[in-house]
Amino acid sequence: MKAVVVRSSAELAVVDAPEPVPGRGQVLVDVDAIGAGYVDVMARRGEYAYFPGVGSVPGLEVVGRVAAVGPDVPEGLVGRRVLALPAFGGYAEKVVAEADRVLAVPGSVDAVDAVAAGVNAMVAEIALHRVGATAGDRVLVRGAGGGIGVLATQIARARGAEVTAVTSAPARGARLRDLGAAHIVDRTRPATAGSDDDCAPAGETYDVVVDTVAGPDLADHLALLRPNGRYILCGGAGGAPEVASLEPLLRDFHRSPTLFAFSLNSVAPEDLALSWKRIVGLLEEGRLSAVIDRRFPLTEADAALRWVESGKPFGKVVLLPR
Repeated sequence: MKAVVVRSSAELAVVDAPEPVPGRGQVLVDVDAIGAGYVDVMARRGEYAYFPGVGSVPGLEVVGRVAAVGPDVPEGLVGRRVLALPAFGGYAEKVVAEADRVLAVPGSVDAVDAVAAGVNAMVAEIALHRVGATAGDRVLVRGAGGGIGVLATQIARARGAEVTAVTSAPARGARLRDLGAAHIVDRTRPATAGSDDDCAPAGETYDVVVDTVAGPDLADHLALLRPNGRYILCGGAGGAPEVASLEPLLRDFHRSPTLFAFSLNSVAPEDLALSWKRIVGLLEEGRLSAVIDRRFPLTEADAALRWVESGKPFGKVVLLPR
């Protein structure tokens, strides 16, 4: 089978690899679509602690059909269409995953749409679930044009929140409005007091901030929390924040702000399944749309990841093995 591995030069190479064999509690999936995300960029760079390193295959999410199972796997999985969450190895025509990390994909949801939602939708949905975003809340989404951000914008709106999306261009802002954002902040433009593109200077504050960026501006956004506000950090596209960025938590102590750090790695399989069930419900009801930026053949995985790394995609980059 064809697979993509990380070379010592931090580049990706397509190789012929043996077909993996499912072990105890595992399934083998014939892959139809693969999600490419910023975590794969970090893996390629050697910046992601859980990635095995040079010679290994990136990729944490695929959609396909279960082709075979190992011992001690529940009956009835063979032939099922699933979203599988392997511990890397997804950039391949076939992949092995733990049986408790495969989630049913209904026939009404296209494979590309399912993987474009996939991990990013679960990050956004569980993040908003944990902070209790609800009807009437004002929610700010940083990095709203990214893979997680476009889904967090929609899911927050589906929960009845009023969403302000932070993005980097008017065209992105227009698309985010179409996805349910009530207000847009263009981070590349100077804020003008009282305008719709204004955030902190106009004194606007938020019940919830969903942050996929982190970086040096974390402190400025922490300061935008209302009393009892909740800030959930679920990405780091802008780099790790400095310790000093957390100063607003102490300075505003009497307003009871809360900072959550969230990684999908911490979520139990049963909670992943519950989140995915809620996401599929939103997809089928038309209250959530998969947002696909580009599709690349698996053989162009290196170009796909360099596109992800550029920060230019709006939504999800998807790889197709055939």
